[in-house]
Amino acid sequence: MKSESIVNRFKGRRIIIVGDPVADQFLSGTIARVSREAPVFILRHEETLTRPGGAANAAANIASLGGHPLLVGLVGRDREGDLLSAALREAGVNTDYLVTSDKIRTTTKLRVLAGQQFAVRQQVIRIDYEPDQDSTGSLAEIITKRIEDLAPSAEAIIFSDYGYGSATTEIFPIARDISKKYSIPITVDSRFRLGDLRGATAATPNLEEARRLMDSEEFRSLFARDVSYKAVSDGSSSLISEGEVNLLRKFLQTEALLVTLGPQGILIARENAENAVKLDAVGPKEPVDVTGAGDTVIAAFTLALSAGSDFLSAARIANHAGGIVVMKKGTAVVNGYELATSLSASEVGQHHSATGEI
Repeated sequence: MKSESIVNRFKGRRIIIVGDPVADQFLSGTIARVSREAPVFILRHEETLTRPGGAANAAANIASLGGHPLLVGLVGRDREGDLLSAALREAGVNTDYLVTSDKIRTTTKLRVLAGQQFAVRQQVIRIDYEPDQDSTGSLAEIITKRIEDLAPSAEAIIFSDYGYGSATTEIFPIARDISKKYSIPITVDSRFRLGDLRGATAATPNLEEARRLMDSEEFRSLFARDVSYKAVSDGSSSLISEGEVNLLRKFLQTEALLVTLGPQGILIARENAENAVKLDAVGPKEPVDVTGAGDTVIAAFTLALSAGSDFLSAARIANHAGGIVVMKKGTAVVNGYELATSLSASEVGQHHSATGEI
């Protein structure tokens, strides 16, 4: 099946996203003068935008690509929660399944962008507001109940763990067992504890997350003799070899493992394939903004699996989605037309290369 045909089947696919919704805020302004109080610039505020971040960004990408996202996560009963919910609704995401509580605050990442008038704004600082982890545990039962209620009509589950209490190691086994019960794929992305979330259909760590796992004592005790630390390309020791990706897939007990390599592309290992496959990055080598790119990748990858794609084709689709979104400013989404156009151009180019046509 051609990649374009798979994208055309995204429409209406019901995907549960269990994870940490984040209010990504962008405060921008112009530098007015130097303060007399301290040697710092005074920023004249122009606007503050709120966009769906974290698991909410994955949900927004599902919606933009034509799917039907079912977002389950914790949001505070506060101003940032209201702004995030409004941004989600504007993006086409139903907010009925969010768990709202006055016991927690909405996870918020405020980026301050500064510059002269008519010049490109540069990020000068990021301020994070995080929920109290002790307060989120009591809400886990509500989250699992919502997963159970939504699963019979769902076609895949995304488990998006940013470490803020919505997607915990206690909730994951329940979500994984539910996915098996209904024979639907479950994909996992976790910032810090992917090693505790084993047995998913697939996982999508970035290079830093993959390296952190491989440096763990447990991984080294199991695979120390097999780890070569030979780079996939360009001789850089910071990359990861095809053999190492296969070992990491075995360690995580997944059917597939997709490691994003930034400007180097994507590396995917599959259970029934001896060799991992490296996919070169799509588009320019210098991204405009990588904020939220991993959310776009897992959204496109999971949608493709739900539409009947094999792992390699799903990885190609996700690679194109990631290549498109990093050329956009801020937390952004990819739509179906952009993705289909990029895939079509790539397939035409491959055909011309194979036939010698110009």
